[in-house]
Amino acid sequence: MVTYQLALQQLTDSALPTGAFAHSLGFESYVDAGLVADEASFGAWLGAFISQSLTYSDGLAIRFVYEGWNVAELDSLLSASLLPRQVREASAKMGGRLLEIGGEIFPSAELALYRDLVGGGRAVGHQPLAFAVVARSLDVPLAEALAAYLFATVTSLTQNAVRAIPLGQNAGQRLLREAADGVAAAVERVKHLTPDDFGAVSPGLEIFQMRHERQRARMFMS
Repeated sequence: MVTYQLALQQLTDSALPTGAFAHSLGFESYVDAGLVADEASFGAWLGAFISQSLTYSDGLAIRFVYEGWNVAELDSLLSASLLPRQVREASAKMGGRLLEIGGEIFPSAELALYRDLVGGGRAVGHQPLAFAVVARSLDVPLAEALAAYLFATVTSLTQNAVRAIPLGQNAGQRLLREAADGVAAAVERVKHLTPDDFGAVSPGLEIFQMRHERQRARMFMS
Protein backbone atom coordinates (compact mmCIF):
# COMPACT_ATOMS: atom_id res chain seq x y z
CA MET A 1 0.00 0.00 0.00
CA VAL A 2 1.26 3.47 -0.87
CA THR A 3 1.74 5.54 2.27
CA TYR A 4 0.35 9.05 2.37
CA GLN A 5 3.90 10.42 2.51
CA LEU A 6 4.70 8.95 -0.89
CA ALA A 7 1.35 10.04 -2.30
CA LEU A 8 1.98 13.56 -1.00
CA GLN A 9 5.36 13.65 -2.70
CA GLN A 10 3.74 12.67 -5.98
CA LEU A 11 1.00 15.30 -5.62
CA THR A 12 3.51 18.07 -4.95
CA ASP A 13 6.25 17.01 -7.34
CA SER A 14 7.21 19.71 -9.83
CA ALA A 15 6.79 17.13 -12.60
CA LEU A 16 3.07 16.78 -11.88
CA PRO A 17 1.49 18.15 -15.08
CA THR A 18 -0.85 20.79 -13.65
CA GLY A 19 0.55 23.63 -15.77
CA ALA A 20 2.20 25.52 -12.91
CA PHE A 21 5.22 26.22 -15.15
CA ALA A 22 3.04 28.61 -17.19
CA HIS A 23 2.10 30.96 -14.34
CA SER A 24 3.93 33.67 -12.42
CA LEU A 25 0.84 34.66 -10.35
CA GLY A 26 1.80 38.29 -10.75
CA PHE A 27 5.55 38.47 -10.21
CA GLU A 28 6.14 38.97 -13.94
CA SER A 29 4.40 42.34 -13.68
CA TYR A 30 6.91 43.35 -11.02
CA VAL A 31 9.73 42.20 -13.32
CA ASP A 32 8.26 44.28 -16.15
CA ALA A 33 8.11 47.33 -13.86
CA GLY A 34 11.72 46.84 -12.78
CA LEU A 35 10.76 46.18 -9.16
CA VAL A 36 11.84 42.54 -9.20
CA ALA A 37 15.20 42.17 -10.90
CA ASP A 38 17.44 39.96 -8.77
CA GLU A 39 17.57 37.41 -5.98
CA ALA A 40 16.89 39.88 -3.19
CA SER A 41 13.92 41.59 -4.80
CA PHE A 42 12.29 38.32 -5.84
CA GLY A 43 12.83 37.01 -2.32
CA ALA A 44 10.99 40.04 -0.96
CA TRP A 45 8.10 39.47 -3.39
CA LEU A 46 7.98 35.77 -2.57
CA GLY A 47 7.90 36.47 1.15
CA ALA A 48 4.95 38.82 0.69
CA PHE A 49 3.15 36.28 -1.51
CA ILE A 50 3.59 33.55 1.10
CA SER A 51 2.41 35.69 4.01
CA GLN A 52 -0.55 37.11 2.07
CA SER A 53 -2.03 35.11 -0.81
CA LEU A 54 -0.85 31.65 0.24
CA THR A 55 -1.83 32.20 3.87
CA TYR A 56 -5.14 34.05 3.72
CA SER A 57 -6.45 32.46 0.53
CA ASP A 58 -5.08 29.04 -0.43
CA GLY A 59 -3.93 27.94 3.02
CA LEU A 60 -7.12 28.94 4.79
CA ALA A 61 -9.23 27.30 2.08
CA ILE A 62 -7.35 24.03 2.63
CA ARG A 63 -7.98 24.23 6.37
CA PHE A 64 -11.69 24.80 5.82
CA VAL A 65 -11.90 21.67 3.63
CA TYR A 66 -10.32 19.68 6.45
CA GLU A 67 -12.83 21.15 8.88
CA GLY A 68 -15.69 19.87 6.77
CA TRP A 69 -16.92 23.03 5.09
CA ASN A 70 -19.14 22.54 2.06
CA VAL A 71 -16.75 22.39 -0.90
CA ALA A 72 -19.23 24.04 -3.29
CA GLU A 73 -19.59 26.97 -0.89
CA LEU A 74 -15.82 27.24 -0.52
CA ASP A 75 -15.42 27.11 -4.29
CA SER A 76 -17.79 30.05 -4.66
CA LEU A 77 -16.06 32.04 -1.91
CA LEU A 78 -12.67 31.46 -3.45
CA SER A 79 -13.91 32.57 -6.88
CA ALA A 80 -15.25 35.77 -5.33
CA SER A 81 -12.05 36.49 -3.41
CA LEU A 82 -9.68 36.00 -6.36
CA LEU A 83 -10.25 39.40 -7.95
CA PRO A 84 -7.60 39.28 -10.73
CA ARG A 85 -9.11 37.36 -13.65
CA GLN A 86 -5.87 35.67 -14.68
CA VAL A 87 -5.21 34.35 -11.18
CA ARG A 88 -8.78 33.11 -10.88
CA GLU A 89 -8.45 31.31 -14.20
CA ALA A 90 -5.02 29.93 -13.27
CA SER A 91 -6.45 28.43 -10.10
CA ALA A 92 -9.25 26.81 -12.08
CA LYS A 93 -6.95 25.47 -14.81
CA MET A 94 -4.45 23.96 -12.39
CA GLY A 95 -7.26 22.71 -10.18
CA GLY A 96 -8.97 21.08 -13.12
CA ARG A 97 -5.83 19.20 -14.04
CA LEU A 98 -5.35 18.14 -10.42
CA LEU A 99 -8.93 16.87 -10.25
CA GLU A 100 -8.37 14.87 -13.43
CA ILE A 101 -5.06 13.41 -12.27
CA GLY A 102 -6.36 12.75 -8.77
CA GLY A 103 -9.40 10.98 -10.15
CA GLU A 104 -7.12 8.52 -11.93
CA ILE A 105 -4.45 7.87 -9.35
CA PHE A 106 -6.09 8.68 -5.98
CA PRO A 107 -9.86 8.20 -6.49
CA SER A 108 -12.24 8.79 -3.60
CA ALA A 109 -15.93 9.52 -3.05
CA GLU A 110 -15.09 13.07 -1.93
CA LEU A 111 -13.07 13.76 -5.05
CA ALA A 112 -15.78 12.26 -7.27
CA LEU A 113 -18.33 14.60 -5.66
CA TYR A 114 -16.18 17.67 -6.33
CA ARG A 115 -15.54 16.55 -9.91
CA ASP A 116 -19.29 16.10 -10.42
CA LEU A 117 -19.90 19.63 -9.11
CA VAL A 118 -17.34 21.02 -11.55
CA GLY A 119 -18.64 18.92 -14.43
CA GLY A 120 -22.17 20.12 -13.77
CA GLY A 121 -21.16 23.78 -13.70
CA ARG A 122 -21.89 24.14 -9.97
CA ALA A 123 -18.24 24.72 -9.05
CA VAL A 124 -15.07 25.96 -10.75
CA GLY A 125 -12.56 23.47 -9.35
CA HIS A 126 -9.92 25.61 -7.66
CA GLN A 127 -6.43 24.21 -7.13
CA PRO A 128 -6.17 24.46 -3.31
CA LEU A 129 -9.59 22.87 -2.88
CA ALA A 130 -8.78 20.02 -5.27
CA PHE A 131 -5.53 19.42 -3.42
CA ALA A 132 -7.23 19.52 -0.03
CA VAL A 133 -9.93 17.06 -1.07
CA VAL A 134 -7.33 14.58 -2.33
CA ALA A 135 -4.99 15.04 0.65
CA ARG A 136 -7.80 14.67 3.17
CA SER A 137 -9.03 11.48 1.48
CA LEU A 138 -5.48 10.10 1.83
CA ASP A 139 -5.48 10.92 5.58
CA VAL A 140 -2.66 13.41 5.23
CA PRO A 141 -2.53 15.46 8.46
CA LEU A 142 -3.55 19.08 7.94
CA ALA A 143 -0.21 20.61 8.93
CA GLU A 144 1.66 18.34 6.52
CA ALA A 145 -0.81 19.00 3.72
CA LEU A 146 -0.48 22.76 4.22
CA ALA A 147 3.31 22.69 4.31
CA ALA A 148 3.50 20.49 1.21
CA TYR A 149 1.05 22.60 -0.83
CA LEU A 150 2.59 25.93 0.11
CA PHE A 151 6.15 24.79 -0.51
CA ALA A 152 5.21 23.19 -3.83
CA THR A 153 3.71 26.52 -4.94
CA VAL A 154 6.82 28.36 -3.80
CA THR A 155 9.02 25.88 -5.67
CA SER A 156 7.07 26.36 -8.92
CA LEU A 157 7.23 30.14 -8.64
CA THR A 158 10.96 30.06 -7.90
CA GLN A 159 11.64 27.80 -10.86
CA ASN A 160 9.71 30.22 -13.05
CA ALA A 161 11.64 33.17 -11.65
CA VAL A 162 14.94 31.43 -12.40
CA ARG A 163 13.88 31.46 -16.06
CA ALA A 164 12.19 34.85 -16.19
CA ILE A 165 14.40 37.28 -14.27
CA PRO A 166 16.73 35.29 -14.80
CA LEU A 167 18.34 33.87 -11.66
CA GLY A 168 20.98 31.20 -11.28
CA GLN A 169 20.08 27.74 -10.05
CA ASN A 170 22.05 28.25 -6.84
CA ALA A 171 20.16 31.48 -6.22
CA GLY A 172 16.94 29.55 -6.62
CA GLN A 173 18.03 27.07 -3.96
CA ARG A 174 18.98 29.86 -1.56
CA LEU A 175 15.57 31.42 -2.09
CA LEU A 176 13.83 28.13 -1.38
CA ARG A 177 15.75 27.72 1.86
CA GLU A 178 14.73 31.20 2.97
CA ALA A 179 11.15 30.64 1.87
CA ALA A 180 10.93 27.46 3.96
CA ASP A 181 10.87 29.60 7.10
CA GLY A 182 8.06 31.69 5.65
CA VAL A 183 6.09 28.57 4.78
CA ALA A 184 6.49 27.22 8.32
CA ALA A 185 5.25 30.53 9.72
CA ALA A 186 2.31 30.52 7.30
CA VAL A 187 1.28 27.00 8.35
CA GLU A 188 1.23 28.13 11.97
CA ARG A 189 -0.67 31.33 11.16
CA VAL A 190 -3.36 29.50 9.19
CA LYS A 191 -4.27 27.55 12.33
CA HIS A 192 -5.40 30.72 14.08
CA LEU A 193 -7.25 32.58 11.31
CA THR A 194 -11.02 33.03 11.28
CA PRO A 195 -13.54 32.97 8.41
CA ASP A 196 -13.45 36.79 8.44
CA ASP A 197 -9.77 36.63 7.46
CA PHE A 198 -10.47 34.70 4.26
CA GLY A 199 -9.22 36.54 1.17
CA ALA A 200 -7.48 39.35 3.09
CA VAL A 201 -4.72 39.89 0.53
CA SER A 202 -2.57 42.97 -0.07
CA PRO A 203 -4.14 45.22 -2.74
CA GLY A 204 -0.67 45.82 -4.18
CA LEU A 205 -0.29 42.17 -5.09
CA GLU A 206 -3.73 42.13 -6.70
CA ILE A 207 -3.14 45.32 -8.67
CA PHE A 208 0.04 43.95 -10.24
CA GLN A 209 -1.74 40.68 -11.00
CA MET A 210 -4.42 42.68 -12.82
CA ARG A 211 -1.81 44.68 -14.74
CA HIS A 212 -0.43 41.47 -16.19
CA GLU A 213 -3.51 41.15 -18.43
CA ARG A 214 -2.43 44.22 -20.42
CA GLN A 215 1.31 43.76 -20.26
CA ARG A 216 2.86 44.33 -23.68
CA ALA A 217 5.01 41.20 -23.68
CA ARG A 218 5.04 38.29 -21.25
CA MET A 219 6.27 34.75 -20.72
CA PHE A 220 3.49 33.56 -18.44
CA MET A 221 -0.29 33.20 -18.58
CA SER A 222 -0.72 34.96 -15.22
